[in-house]
Amino acid sequence: MLRKHILGITFLTLSFSVFGKSHPTKRYTRSEYIDLWKNVAINQMKEYGIPASITLAQAILESGDGNSELARGANNHFGIKCHGWSGKKVYHDDDKRNECFRKYTNARESFKDHSIFLQRSRYRFLFDYNVTDYKSWAKGLKQAGYATNPKYPELLIRLIEENNLAQYDRLGKKKDNSEISVKKKKTDSSNSEEIFVNLESNMRIQNSSNRIKYVITDTEYSVDELATRLGMGPWQIRKYNDISKGDDIFQGQLIYLQPKRGKNRDYDYHIVKEGETLRMVSQRYGVKMKKILKYSQLPWDYTAEKGDTLRLN
Repeated sequence: MLRKHILGITFLTLSFSVFGKSHPTKRYTRSEYIDLWKNVAINQMKEYGIPASITLAQAILESGDGNSELARGANNHFGIKCHGWSGKKVYHDDDKRNECFRKYTNARESFKDHSIFLQRSRYRFLFDYNVTDYKSWAKGLKQAGYATNPKYPELLIRLIEENNLAQYDRLGKKKDNSEISVKKKKTDSSNSEEIFVNLESNMRIQNSSNRIKYVITDTEYSVDELATRLGMGPWQIRKYNDISKGDDIFQGQLIYLQPKRGKNRDYDYHIVKEGETLRMVSQRYGVKMKKILKYSQLPWDYTAEKGDTLRLN
């Protein structure tokens, strides 16, 4: 009995030295954990474009439904290691002994940092997948090196399907019942184009010649401000329009509300004019930049020059 008591004190002391304070005593069931964090995952999806199902499945797997030593003692629900982290740290055995992990003030910070962590360049290709395509996201995370377990994608997919987590991806997509459709004749032809009026924002949402909804901004905005006005996620505005973080939107700018197409059905190519960039051409014709580069057989770091021919299909 004395030996047990001594071991108990030793474990308690170790717990304080590693995590800074004692752990919460409650242990969560899986359904309790999902109910606790599903809304946070949906909100992260709206802001950053990461499927809520993927966020929840990773949290479940990495934290053991919030019951792991790392989750309970350091609020780290995703097993994110330090990697240049300047905040508080804890040390824990993982692939190697005594590895450095991030420590958070609360678990909500961990969910936020997970979203920010996936904005790194090595994960950028994931955002080309549809937000409801959890299988591609699961496989892509393994491909990008998020986890060393070769069965990581299968584990995530099984968690998503067994717990119906994909329903939260659909909940995160706003049903836009605030649009009405009217007809307006083009001034230069007898054809008509659809114009939509968003009743919440009072901005006209038009269809481009390449069948993509867009608006022309009526004033200057930050990405967050415009996203709020249109009822969209900031990540959607950035992704659909190739806008870098920190860049604002100027008055009169064309902003797509849907992903650009893989090709243009009406134009075969564009001759670059003085001052035009690849992004400007991409916006003008509603064709993804990477597709223009592919059709034109150009490298990913191409810089547009006057007289260049850029293929659009």
